[in-house]
Amino acid sequence: MSNSLTEHIDYYLNAQGLMVFTAHYHLQRGYCCGNGCLHCPYNYEAVPEPKRSEMQQRRAAQQDQQSR
Repeated sequence: MSNSLTEHIDYYLNAQGLMVFTAHYHLQRGYCCGNGCLHCPYNYEAVPEPKRSEMQQRRAAQQDQQSR
């Protein structure tokens, strides 16, 4: 993975000015880091329970809301 990051591809700045990594960035990294990242494409596989289940449920609820 390259050391340079590209805004709007690898990350974006949220309303609070914090850097949020995109799913693209995570896929390039190649694994779940276990921190519960917002755009984790690995279904939070390295996040310990019970946090993993809570995050999976929250994501499912958000996706359900978006599909309506």
